[in-house]
Amino acid sequence: MRFTEHELTAALTGAAKNVHAAQDKQVRKGQRTADEAWEELGKFQRFQLLDGLGDQLLPVLVALPDVEIPSGERATYTDDEIRATVEERLGEERGLRRKALLAARVALVKLAIGAMPPRADPDALIVPDHL
Repeated sequence: MRFTEHELTAALTGAAKNVHAAQDKQVRKGQRTADEAWEELGKFQRFQLLDGLGDQLLPVLVALPDVEIPSGERATYTDDEIRATVEERLGEERGLRRKALLAARVALVKLAIGAMPPRADPDALIVPDHL
């Protein structure tokens, strides 16, 4: 089953929040949360971060193997599946730089998958009366 647009958006946003939190000194010192740091970013700064991560994450997330995801659960992939998919899209880097990029992208994809919401049951969708 493919990921929905909402799941991909949540994955990208969750990864971006984690990346920004890792770069923010106040978050690292525990003076504020990652969500507070994210809210303080301007719209253009968020766009720049999401755009840069989207180029790295979205092709890998779309290329992950199709798995059946039961309602109420998140997608799960083995480390080997993620690593193989990232390696296919890594490019022509060689040596130590390739190993570093591979490790970073695998960690980033794992963050993104962890940020995805649980799969909703389309049959249990409740439409409000006012619609």
